[in-house]
Amino acid sequence: MSGTLFFQSWSGPGRVMIVGVLAYLALVFLLRISGKRTLSKMNAFDFVVTVGLGSTLATILLSKDVALAEGLTAFAVLIGLQWMIAWLSVRSPTVSRLVKAEPRLLVYQGQLLHGAMRSERVVEVEVLAALRQQGLASLADVDAVVLETDGTFTVVQRTDQVEPRALQGVSGYERVAT
Repeated sequence: MSGTLFFQSWSGPGRVMIVGVLAYLALVFLLRISGKRTLSKMNAFDFVVTVGLGSTLATILLSKDVALAEGLTAFAVLIGLQWMIAWLSVRSPTVSRLVKAEPRLLVYQGQLLHGAMRSERVVEVEVLAALRQQGLASLADVDAVVLETDGTFTVVQRTDQVEPRALQGVSGYERVAT
């Protein structure tokens, strides 16, 4: 077996160290100046940017065909596009609807909303797992379960005081609340 499979020379690991440190520092700097939203898990576009940044960093580190300047440009493009889409979505309802999913009501007043669950491809065991994570043992203890825009579940525990504003803007709430 050839020795080049495991080690060719010190130039390879040396390049990874130097380029890795510089790319990492540049990425941290760009993320800090672009704001907290860049790495959020708010919607699919934010997720794509996060994965793209990780993939770009790996490519910069391991591909000798990609110069550090090209990799840093790729970071800047991804972060710039994410910033621009976030900026536009705050200012334009049309852009916001295009890039953001709506939260969806899956359980209301202890009742599973099977149509909503089916359209969101959520099964009952996932809803029950969300209840258990909140320390709840029964659907009867729940006012609502919402599938949020980032794919997480929010469980609203049943209380004597109902604050309907918390569910405003949740797809399906207006239909079941009336």
